[in-house]
Amino acid sequence: MKVKIVRIGNSRGFRLPKPLIELAGLGDEVELEVRDGEIVISRVGRPRQDWAEAAESLGCLGEDELLDPPVSTRFDREDWEW
Repeated sequence: MKVKIVRIGNSRGFRLPKPLIELAGLGDEVELEVRDGEIVISRVGRPRQDWAEAAESLGCLGEDELLDPPVSTRFDREDWEW
């Protein structure tokens, strides 16, 4: 698909058609990079996207126990105010 590059202040830009954005699953923010002389537009990764579901499933499997016992320090006993 060809699109026109237009001036936007000191920058240049182009419009992405809505169907193309939807097909690519793009949101309000994208990653841009130059790779082998081409501009690549990618979805922004959400590194913690499924953490809540993963943590919940661990609880159901009994995998939510602490690896080490809680350690009480002098600070915890004397200085910390609850």
